[in-house]
Amino acid sequence: MKFLLLSLFCVTSCNWAAAPAPPSPCEDHRKHGRREAATACFNNLVNTSKNPALIAEGFWGLKNYKAANELFRKAVAANPKDPHVRVRWGRMYLDHFQKVDAAGLFEEALELKENYAPAQLGLALVASESFEEKAVEMAKEGLKNDPTLVEAQELLARLALEEGNELKAGEEAEKALKMSPEALDAMAVMATIHMLNDRDASEWTNRILKINPSYGQAWSIAAHFFVINRRYEEGIQMYYKALELDSGLLETKSDLGVNLMRLGRDVEARKLLEEAFAGGYTSAATVNTLKLMDSYKNFDTLLTPKTDIRLHKKETALLKLYFQPELERAIATYEAKYKFKLKEPVRLEVYPDHEDFAVRTMGLPGLGALGVTFGTVVAMDSPSGRKPGAFHWASTLWHELDHVYVLTATQHRVPRWFAEGMAMHEETANNPEWGDRFSVEGITAIRDKKLLPIATLDAGFVRPKYPAQVTVSYFQAGKICDYIKERWGFDKLLEMMNAFGAKQTTEQIVEQKLGMKPEQFDIEFLAWLNKQVGNTVAHFEEWRKRLKQSVALMKEKKYDEILKDGHEIRDLYPDYVEAGNIYEMMATSFLEKKDTESAIQELTAYAKIGGRDRDVLKKLGKLLEDKGNKQEAAAVYDRINYFYPMQDEELHRKLGDLWMDLKNAKGAVREFSAALGSKPVDPALAYYNLARAQKASGNKDDARESLVSALENAPGFKPAQKMLLELTDK
Repeated sequence: MKFLLLSLFCVTSCNWAAAPAPPSPCEDHRKHGRREAATACFNNLVNTSKNPALIAEGFWGLKNYKAANELFRKAVAANPKDPHVRVRWGRMYLDHFQKVDAAGLFEEALELKENYAPAQLGLALVASESFEEKAVEMAKEGLKNDPTLVEAQELLARLALEEGNELKAGEEAEKALKMSPEALDAMAVMATIHMLNDRDASEWTNRILKINPSYGQAWSIAAHFFVINRRYEEGIQMYYKALELDSGLLETKSDLGVNLMRLGRDVEARKLLEEAFAGGYTSAATVNTLKLMDSYKNFDTLLTPKTDIRLHKKETALLKLYFQPELERAIATYEAKYKFKLKEPVRLEVYPDHEDFAVRTMGLPGLGALGVTFGTVVAMDSPSGRKPGAFHWASTLWHELDHVYVLTATQHRVPRWFAEGMAMHEETANNPEWGDRFSVEGITAIRDKKLLPIATLDAGFVRPKYPAQVTVSYFQAGKICDYIKERWGFDKLLEMMNAFGAKQTTEQIVEQKLGMKPEQFDIEFLAWLNKQVGNTVAHFEEWRKRLKQSVALMKEKKYDEILKDGHEIRDLYPDYVEAGNIYEMMATSFLEKKDTESAIQELTAYAKIGGRDRDVLKKLGKLLEDKGNKQEAAAVYDRINYFYPMQDEELHRKLGDLWMDLKNAKGAVREFSAALGSKPVDPALAYYNLARAQKASGNKDDARESLVSALENAPGFKPAQKMLLELTDK
């Protein structure tokens, strides 16, 4: 029957596993949609049973979780050695979205009885809500110890379908149906496979409704798979169908509300979420989404014909200077590259509180933690939501906007590896300094031969088999698209994109568009990748050892020894720009030896490879300024704006002055406006500087307004008085 929300991190259609069977005949009534009879049966357990475990089952069936919890507690006290009671209690916790408590009880049950299949199933269900590989392992263990455990078999079918393996999902579902011809969720998986492929699913839906005419849960199951495949609109329609059959599915109401909110349909979303909450469905997802929607009053909305930007009021004055033009530039670029225009504005939401952003992404597999796309709605962290340099907001914006175009162009039919690969490719295609650097996790995965074949790469995003596999899968997908573009050209990527939109598979497209079997593609791609990163992979341990030695030499101030081997160490792993990188050590060593030019060269190389330490880049900018290289210094300072323009009035003022010297009045207006948006210590000076730039750009009316504001803050400010008189006289 119904499998309710298991964790605080799951908010999209997580109600697809069957709930544990209460004592017969209650389970039989519920399974067949005889609600009144089921309610009477549970009431009978509460009112006539003397066994606290059975009374607990009755209260649970009536959704009186508080009373059920107390009775389960008594039942465990009365039967401390019985693993069954603990498992039932744990399943009640799962039904009430208390994942940690449930897992603890399942573990206790296994301590009481080794290889206890119902407890293993419980742990599999817990793991499945976080898309963990452990879900598959524990479900298989449960079946091994109890071959009649149909719910574990149904779970394996769902897990296979989550990974995009429809053939295996169908096989697992058929096994469940052989175990029980009334395995409703197995039928729902079969129906979903048909729906995902636009095939008639009535064979399965009719069978489901014949057993239970009000089993809306089958459509909630389908909705889950449409949502995790980013087919949100279709998923929403599945949720509505589920509620038509059973309006009491409170979790489905919550899931539907969450997904409507994701697409910007806030009025409908709030109504459903409030109905779920009023009905007692007070999961963290429901509560937190309502709180998030309440917080929208703290955001400003900036509208243009092509954009709808939501910025927090405390950050609007600053961030609009960067996000608005960058989003418009990205839209113009993608319109040209993808050869079509969106039919509605792009909505961009920027959250200074990472937890608010996290509410939008919970329960979805394989997502990065920086941005997420739902149709034409993009949500992302604000630069202020992260440590300076921790992420590149402009790169993230381009990444997510690429999803908008690729998903829209393919009617959301593109596999995850291609969608993420294209977005990763576009980050560095727009600017080689953007995007993620070649990471230690990537090196380790290549060294240990853990990259997946292209045909099964989607699985690396959904259910990782090792901690860094999602990150590695992003890297691999991006490199695959880089390789295709380099070898066949960008138009080949467009051909592949359109073929996915025509419902072709990865295997078909590789053969038809690239002219080879997927297995041959894997061989040739890995050979290409090895030419790029093979040296780093082969010498990684050597690099690590020698870098550690360099750190020790720095502490001892042995600068000559650092410089002796510095370039050789750098070339072993040139992408390493994190703490303790060789670029900084060499620059420091050169400066100690009064070789400023060489220090500038090292820090410039650091910046071009993607280094994002704000202090390091400021040091480079200052060195360039001191040498009179104003254009290069301005470019370095401007780099900082694209990953962390926050809390730095001095930087914006300095860059504004440089742009003025370089006759870039437009750039100066932006930077002096940013200084003003950074809550300056001296607002009169900030307004005056802005007026200077506005005057230089020909915006005399704006300049006059800024000067008036300067004088409102400091009536005796003579430079402002003088300029205002000049502008007024003229």
